[in-house]
Amino acid sequence: MVISASNPPLTDTQKLVLMYGGTFDPIHNGHLRSALELTQVLPVMKVHLIPCQLPPHRGQPGASPQDRLAMLRLAVDPEPLLQADDRELQRPGPSWSIDTLAELRKEYGPEQPMAMVLGWDAFLGLPTWSRKERLLEMAHLIVIARPGQEKPASQELLNLLSRNEVRAGEALNSQPAGRILRLALPSAMQVSATYIRRLLAQQTSVRYLLPDAVIDYLLSQGLYCPSHDSEQE
Repeated sequence: MVISASNPPLTDTQKLVLMYGGTFDPIHNGHLRSALELTQVLPVMKVHLIPCQLPPHRGQPGASPQDRLAMLRLAVDPEPLLQADDRELQRPGPSWSIDTLAELRKEYGPEQPMAMVLGWDAFLGLPTWSRKERLLEMAHLIVIARPGQEKPASQELLNLLSRNEVRAGEALNSQPAGRILRLALPSAMQVSATYIRRLLAQQTSVRYLLPDAVIDYLLSQGLYCPSHDSEQE
């Protein structure tokens, strides 16, 4: 059952810490609007936006870790509840979500309600994740539903939802971990980093798809343009 954010299911008894990971290659308004709306419809203490070092399930990012972190910091600077977190960039090798959750759990303690944010497509790939059985021991999962995402879940995931999905009237922040919330956010912005990189490669404007500070940075560094790509190869 996908819960609409127009009727938030959570009460403000204890605020959530959210982990929102990704390549952020580059960070864009779709990422940022989703993170901001989560703080508006749920009782949230902090959203850790965490760029990964080496994504285990996709190709290498086009921009360096340093550039992706710099753009993320510029993007979240105006929002006090959004934090650019570089912990995965400090670890060598693939960026496993379970390791990051373990670090956050150690930092915040065993009783802190915590959730990892992911999209429906990422959720569909959950059965292939490293140490997936431990994820719900560490945190809740908030699965963001997007318009047009109609790929069916596997039986394994349907069983997982049957056992762990938040029911009507149940507060996600009433316990530290173990539940799954499917949430439809109000704006549901359809923006992709792939599309943005394509526009930049074609030297076409990306205005209004990213914060102006991020656009200024990536243009000043020549990121995602053909000459930059050839230098990376």
